[in-house]
Amino acid sequence: MRIVVAHNRYREAQPSGENTIVDAEIAQLAAAGLEVLPFLRSSDEISTMPKTAKALLPISPIYAPRAQQELARLLTEHRPDVLHLHNPYPLLSPWVVRTAHRHGVPVVQTVHNYRQVCSSGLYFRDGVICQDCRGRALGVPAVVHRCYRGSRAQSALMATTLAVHRGTWRSVDRFIALTTAVADHLRDYGIPDERIVVKPNGIPDPGSPAPLGQGFLFLGRLSPEKGLGLLLEAWRRHPDGALGPLRVAGDGELRPLVEAAAAERTDVTFLGPLDRAGVRDALTASAVVLATSTWHDVLPTVIIEALASGRPVLGTALGGIPYLVGADTPREPAGTGPAVVASAPAPAGAEPVAGVSVLPGSGGPAEAGGSVGPALGGSALPAGIQAGEAGWVVPPDPAALAAALPVALVGAGALAAAARARYERVFHPDVVTKQLLAVYAGVARS
Repeated sequence: MRIVVAHNRYREAQPSGENTIVDAEIAQLAAAGLEVLPFLRSSDEISTMPKTAKALLPISPIYAPRAQQELARLLTEHRPDVLHLHNPYPLLSPWVVRTAHRHGVPVVQTVHNYRQVCSSGLYFRDGVICQDCRGRALGVPAVVHRCYRGSRAQSALMATTLAVHRGTWRSVDRFIALTTAVADHLRDYGIPDERIVVKPNGIPDPGSPAPLGQGFLFLGRLSPEKGLGLLLEAWRRHPDGALGPLRVAGDGELRPLVEAAAAERTDVTFLGPLDRAGVRDALTASAVVLATSTWHDVLPTVIIEALASGRPVLGTALGGIPYLVGADTPREPAGTGPAVVASAPAPAGAEPVAGVSVLPGSGGPAEAGGSVGPALGGSALPAGIQAGEAGWVVPPDPAALAAALPVALVGAGALAAAARARYERVFHPDVVTKQLLAVYAGVARS
């Protein structure tokens, strides 16, 4: 089978789990014996473009002429079976879907964010969840609030792009939803259930986990939507040293916030940005990984890295986080405002909607199996804390998170093996590559 993988890489200066996943997926497909034709562009190319090319950049999200010409030549020459699209912005444009279809090539897209509806892709602005553009024909609020790159003009262009390409997105042959929460987003956008498949990302196997370390690790972009402020507020509700160490790794606009916390308390350590070896060392040194996002985080790669290393996860019950740790009732979108207000508990006992494919091994509710939750002497968990197969989730509220921190510290040893087992069953490359081949086979032209 011959597959074109199309992706506009994010800038290398901006750490991107999506870039990492695309690179790993290309390698996994090649190892499985497929012929992979990468069709990649990078936002790093923009600074070196000639003036004539830069002049066309404002319209490239709508229509990128050079990308369409080069893709058309590739499709004509190699006649692939499927085009697999990841991020099209800004140098590819969703128009690649139309170009592929014009050449008789079906399109699969992995949905990494909410940019079918939201100009920023995050459903998050000014420190709170925002869904003001949901259900609108044109995302005027995105323009008013300068949601795309802080520019009213660029936001107007992106909002127009989303309106122009609504039909383009609805023509995609198969959407890969990384979690059940993303499947809900696509369904709300109007995608039929039969064209949505739930298949998470996978990461390479790091090998047998080391024994549990001590304390907690926050690893990620130091930006408001990742919930660093929420975490530090919850952490300060415990005496210095009561929970063991809190290590914070990463970089971003909230770096001064972490540096101040590390200066204030002896139990907070700022590790700064880490390379792959540094990430592995930080995971080894810790017992629990934290994912405290205050937006509907789609699929934080750090959680999969934690499970692969046998580290349970304590996270907020937003976006894909409950799915990743094997807790089945995420909080659902409920409008615009602070995370705890703009999200609502999912209905008790909610089941996946009929018609959406949850591939075998993809970690849906029916596959969790066995007991969930930490061993805490048989006692019930404090109110608001939900136990999953490989961790815990709480509402995005400082009091709830503060109550959950000692629970996770005590229960980490009981869930370490389950965390690794969930990785092996749901997120191992062998598992997710098999699922991806099944998606391709379902749409490939004969």
